[in-house]
Amino acid sequence: MQSQYIGISWQLSDRHGWGVFGYNLALNLIRNGPCPPLLLSTPNFIGIPEQTANKIQSYLWNFKNSPEKLQSTTLLHSLGNEFQENPATRQMRGRHNIAFAFFEETGFSSAALARAASWDHLLVGSSWNRTVCLDRGITNVTFVSQGVDTSQFAPAPRQGVPSGRFVIYSGGKLEYRKGQDLVVAAFRVFHEKYPDSLLLTAWQNNWSQSAASIARSPLVTGGPEAGPNGQLLVADWAVGQGIARDAFVDLGWISNQRLPAILNEADVALFPSRCEGGTNLAAMEAMACGVPCLLSANTGHLDIIDGDTNCYPLTRQSPCGSGATADWRDSDVDEIVDTLERAYHNSAARRQIGRQGELFMGKRSWAQQTRQLVGHIQPFL
Repeated sequence: MQSQYIGISWQLSDRHGWGVFGYNLALNLIRNGPCPPLLLSTPNFIGIPEQTANKIQSYLWNFKNSPEKLQSTTLLHSLGNEFQENPATRQMRGRHNIAFAFFEETGFSSAALARAASWDHLLVGSSWNRTVCLDRGITNVTFVSQGVDTSQFAPAPRQGVPSGRFVIYSGGKLEYRKGQDLVVAAFRVFHEKYPDSLLLTAWQNNWSQSAASIARSPLVTGGPEAGPNGQLLVADWAVGQGIARDAFVDLGWISNQRLPAILNEADVALFPSRCEGGTNLAAMEAMACGVPCLLSANTGHLDIIDGDTNCYPLTRQSPCGSGATADWRDSDVDEIVDTLERAYHNSAARRQIGRQGELFMGKRSWAQQTRQLVGHIQPFL
């Protein structure tokens, strides 16, 4: 092994997908090797224990004191749509350079295909991403799933808060792609039939442009406004869409460490994404807690759906995009409502599905997935 470090180019955090991925990757490299991480961006934590945060911070690269470290680093780069790189680290290169991509748009330009082919190796976050790459002639590609912190995300006794409600959880940044408009439309109907139901959401989004995309849907009117502190006024927006205020709770920004206790209060979780470039970390964490999940049967979700044994698959999927979004699919609102009703009325079946989801995710811990990632890049270490 000639590389002394595995570098992580993107920012670690505990409140959005890329950040949680990077945090757990770094933590498992520190614990299990084969070499320590080298962090190129200062982490941004809101709920990590101070001792853990300080330990991770100690692996932050000090360019002025040790610019030569990159020459002994296999560096992981984050890519999105069009295989675009993180602007903050675009010029940084290590001894070897591995890209990790999650993409939802597939209308690749010739420049994008050239970028994809330029890396020593390309890792992607779903089987669907890998198939798209192979279809476009990109052959240096491997699928590596995200993981779950199974020491934290696990079933636990409910505390009964809120009491006596049928709690539907929905997580993921609010945007058209994630399908919160479908959640709102289905819940409006469901709540009329079952007034004891409550919609509990973690829908905050740092990126205003993607949040505004929800207004594209004919199922809702406009998108949420931002409050004085920059947080989206999600609850006000939901009420404006016809949901009773006492039937909706917005969690605001919440650290990944606080989520397990919240998830364990949910009866079901709903994720009707139109497209997932990865395996949907929010859904994986809910499943790991034994929460039975309704999952749109498309794109990256297909990697975590095992028939109808470990989740409620939403199989009525109709095309809703074109060009770069030709693979996007709409879930059927009536099917969502029918499935919620089935879950509401059959608690035994609901518990069995939750148990199977928990067992499925028990084999996908961050420790296990980090070992897989390391194994795939072993030739470059």
